[in-house]
Amino acid sequence: MGGGARGVEGFVEPRTTVTETTLLLVDKDGAWTRRRVASPAAARKFARSLAMPVYDVQLVGYPQRMRDHDARQRVLRKRARQADLEG
Repeated sequence: MGGGARGVEGFVEPRTTVTETTLLLVDKDGAWTRRRVASPAAARKFARSLAMPVYDVQLVGYPQRMRDHDARQRVLRKRARQADLEG
């Protein structure tokens, strides 16, 4: 990648009573994946090693492009189900 993880940002999600600390990786189009990490510091260190911006989700919230991506995916799944029923 050379210049780091272009178009990908990390969002550190805090540990809760049911989940460990996670790092949410969101690309420029809003596609995302979530991975467990040892700690918030480990998440930041990982992101820095890739020259990737990293944010605390409790401070900045989730990016709008992620919510938009999820909404588009729901529409596409619904259309695919309807096409299967009709076809």
